[in-house]
Amino acid sequence: MDTQFKFYKYEDNYLFSLLEYKEFTRVSVEEVKNTKGPIYYLNRFPPINSRKQFTISNPSLLFMEEEGLNLIRLDEVDYGNKVDKWLLDKIDQREVSCINTSYPNWKDLLNKNTKDKWKVNLIALGDVGSTLAIGLRLLGGDCISEIGIYDRNINRLKRWEHELNQIKDPADKVTFPKVLTIEEDDLFNCDMFIFCASKGVPAVGSEVKDVRMVQFQSNSEIISQYAKLARDKKFKGIFAVVSDPVDLLCKVAFLESNKDSEGNLDFQGLSSDQIIGYGLGVMNGRAAFYAEKSPDTILFLKEGRLFGPHGEGLIVADSIENYNEEISSYLTERTVNANKVVRSFGYKPYIAPSLSSGALSIIATIRGDWFYGSTYIREVYMGARCRLMPTGIELEQLKLPESLFNRIQETYDRLAGII
Repeated sequence: MDTQFKFYKYEDNYLFSLLEYKEFTRVSVEEVKNTKGPIYYLNRFPPINSRKQFTISNPSLLFMEEEGLNLIRLDEVDYGNKVDKWLLDKIDQREVSCINTSYPNWKDLLNKNTKDKWKVNLIALGDVGSTLAIGLRLLGGDCISEIGIYDRNINRLKRWEHELNQIKDPADKVTFPKVLTIEEDDLFNCDMFIFCASKGVPAVGSEVKDVRMVQFQSNSEIISQYAKLARDKKFKGIFAVVSDPVDLLCKVAFLESNKDSEGNLDFQGLSSDQIIGYGLGVMNGRAAFYAEKSPDTILFLKEGRLFGPHGEGLIVADSIENYNEEISSYLTERTVNANKVVRSFGYKPYIAPSLSSGALSIIATIRGDWFYGSTYIREVYMGARCRLMPTGIELEQLKLPESLFNRIQETYDRLAGII
């Protein structure tokens, strides 16, 4: 069965593909199947429609002709007659990484070392950024070595350096990551860059229907600047987007980072899978908040999932196994409008987003745990449950009811039409 694949060795790495790569030395399947650690599956897709790297979590991903919503919908075909057991076992162990060789510099992904602790840098210490930094300081001691903070307001920057470093466990049993002020030129000297800058947030009480979309134009200009800086610095880490509208700003960062001086796409900047949007974590929290109020909706806490953007177009599924359209629509409506409830009290709703979407989801990313994030699915950044493995991002694949999948498709098409 393995004869359909071609096996190669490059330096200390074992590669395989359905495609021909004459620049690599051919080896036998016997040599590859006995190797320890990850192996790399090579494909060639247009970079504008595909990620540079991701985890092969299902054998169907070896044979897909293009990336799309098939990345989150489980293919139940039995591939036992196409893929040998040793390779199925490596897939089950998440030891197969797919690399798109259409990206320049794709070989940089080979022999990557994983770190126990990450250095993270955060830009903008407004309401969201400062609250997020508190969460990282309190909860990230086991996986974050250092938190670099930057803000153009020097007094605000100094304030948070002092405040955060004065958080201390009275029993002196908890390790906290050190917080350091950094210069703008050092923002990408890290493993994760966290973008919290925002401009033009509507005031509480304003008659704005979708607060997130109001910020799109101004925040697009800001993120474009830092996406280009990431390109100039040849940044290899995770570019985390927390500012609204999360999903659309991720797409802006990807496109702007990959333009040369004349505005042509050359894909020498951030790969699409380096950029992750952090907006869906709080939507999961809000859905759970409303779900636990009634026996009719409580099933969400164990079986529910979310898909789509942080805002209009969000889909809350009360259960994957026992999907109920009416209950799901109710939870979706309550979740999407939860921020307006807090605004009706006279406050900006930033605490739960900063911690659920921000600090807790970022820490989960570093630890390799499941979280809700917006990642690249063909031409759209869209939220779903995922995790970051040593072999790349893994999207959770589920048996999706047809009516639910159709709703997801509608949201996907809507996002694709915006940018």
